Amino acid sequence: MGHELIPWAISGTYLEACNCEVICPCRRIDGKPGGRSTYGECAGALSWKIESGRAGELDLSSLQVVMAVRYSDDEPGSPWTHWIYVDERGDERQRDSLAQIWTGSVGGAPMEQFPWALKESNLLGVRAVAIDIDHTPGRGWFRAGGQVSVRVRAAVDDPATVTCIIPGHHRSGREVHADLIHIADEPLDFELTDRCGYETTFDYSSD
Repeated sequence: MGHELIPWAISGTYLEACNCEVICPCRRIDGKPGGRSTYGECAGALSWKIESGRAGELDLSSLQVVMAVRYSDDEPGSPWTHWIYVDERGDERQRDSLAQIWTGSVGGAPMEQFPWALKESNLLGVRAVAIDIDHTPGRGWFRAGGQVSVRVRAAVDDPATVTCIIPGHHRSGREVHADLIHIADEPLDFELTDRCGYETTFDYSSD
């Protein structure tokens, strides 16, 4: 099916949260490349709300994707262990196309911006679940099935310019405080409060 998805292009809003302290040291801050995570292990969740999207003849507009992730800075190559959750509202072809895009199997922007696609990773699986996302700036939240729940609050009061590789360092965004990060999908199972988050927009394509 992969060749039938090209060309593809999707854009919309993005929100993530992880266990690092603000500002997440993994991000680029005032143009300085990121480094080690706060505690040597990153664990969190990422969300994308597609506003406009198409893969070949498939319409992907209004669909949503969430990931639960963990990696260790000290493990050789720091491979990402991750679940991908795709919107159960999509039909089988739409869900499969989202999975292919997010794993990087159809190339394009993910092969330049998604760490789990750029290097060896441990994909635990792809689940089709009910996904609810509200990316209202400064007070966003998202849920994926009963496995993932994230809630953020106000932007971090810091004048630094902060960018993230996943939406792209060419895009502006804001560091935010994360009130809650709850993941319950073995082997990822944790609940954290008062950590870091990041909100911005995304625009990916096969070009």
